[in-house]
Amino acid sequence: MDLRDVPARGRRSGARRSRTRIPRDHQSRRRELGNDDPAGEPAIRTAARPVVVVRAARCLHRAARTGGGPGELRHRRDRQPPPQGGPAQPGEAGRQARQDDCRPTGAGGTGDPTMNDSPRNDAPRDEVLLEVRNLTVEYVQPAPEPGVVACRDLTFDLHRGEILGVAGESGCGKSSLITALTRLQRMPAVTTDGEIWLHRDGGPPVDLVRLSERALRRLRWSEIAIVMQSAMDALNPVMRLGAQFADALREHHRGMNKKAAWARAAELVAMVGISPDRLRAYPHELSGGMRQRASIALALACEPALVVMDEPTTAVDVVMQRQILSQVLHMRARLGFAVVFVTHDLSLLLELADRIAIMYAGRVVEMGAARDLYSDPQHPYTRGLRDSFPPLFAPRQELHGIPGSPPSLTNPPPGCAFHPRCARRFEPCDDRTPLLMPRGGGHVACHLHSTAGNDAGPVPKEMSL
Repeated sequence: MDLRDVPARGRRSGARRSRTRIPRDHQSRRRELGNDDPAGEPAIRTAARPVVVVRAARCLHRAARTGGGPGELRHRRDRQPPPQGGPAQPGEAGRQARQDDCRPTGAGGTGDPTMNDSPRNDAPRDEVLLEVRNLTVEYVQPAPEPGVVACRDLTFDLHRGEILGVAGESGCGKSSLITALTRLQRMPAVTTDGEIWLHRDGGPPVDLVRLSERALRRLRWSEIAIVMQSAMDALNPVMRLGAQFADALREHHRGMNKKAAWARAAELVAMVGISPDRLRAYPHELSGGMRQRASIALALACEPALVVMDEPTTAVDVVMQRQILSQVLHMRARLGFAVVFVTHDLSLLLELADRIAIMYAGRVVEMGAARDLYSDPQHPYTRGLRDSFPPLFAPRQELHGIPGSPPSLTNPPPGCAFHPRCARRFEPCDDRTPLLMPRGGGHVACHLHSTAGNDAGPVPKEMSL
């Protein structure tokens, strides 16, 4: 029944329901026999049954939607000046975002990174955000058993606005690295050596390894945030999504009231393509992709300088994977945060990261620009990872995987940990551990490049890369 047919006197001003009357069933049968009203309108008796017409309820958080709805967010985004170059034309950013979403992705295959035109900062600022020096993470065991070293002597820098990818097979120490960076370790994991210096805006650098728990609490979410691998495990299952955003926001912004926190939550979920209406939902009422995007938005609630992502696209399909990565790139360009992106999928990092660190048996064996690792990998393990994925735009060819399996960290092999699986190993590989030395525009730890200072002797010609 159309509400426009209800008489005006049958409605109450501002009410949530209206009353009208419809004829009973026997009156409908009388009209079919020709007993209609002479004026052509059906006869309505006073004894007719009342029917309550319930109107569609409005969103309970209309204030949050009007404060920063998707349309307004697109308006702001389209008219923001670009970080570099001349002024942007109205709508240019929005058109570019839609064009990027329609481009084919290399996820699930090794696409050519030169074809990736995503809005990525190919030249990040020289300002260092994070310095990691000689970091060692160990899993202690009851005496007299020695501890298991999961990360050994890791050293690297991360610049502001940069995306650093960390790739490697399962068990190479990737998750141990990010829990050490964020100080989320639990026994028996212990950082036994090294330093992690965080350079804050307007403040002196701090060593996260030696920072107290109280000081760490102030830095989390405001300076450092993390996106867990399983969003269903990371989100609180008994709290509505909006309440979890409000809880984090009000904890780190003491002057923020509840209404402002929900309005900010509506802006954040809209940034990752989720309707603000879903803030009233529980995590189990969302799809896997929506939960993962909500976790990313929650990590960015307080606009941190560093976001650590632990395989955030593992549990979603390739279509949703492309959407998540595209939104991460756009939000990075908008907010300027740096990312440490951990995954076992090297082809994904070739599309996403500025630099890539390849880990094997707890060590970084190669680090360099994503384009360099794709076009000319220097370590045999990196080359094997790259050649294990079929290319999307190339003729059919035979793929060559890496034989064997990663070594056990409880009893690693002597020398180079990769030498039992390496087809190019020679004498020094069996008993000498290669050092991470500069090579071209990056760093590599391999005896095949002995001229870099590993002092492994001459490399046989047939073994050279």
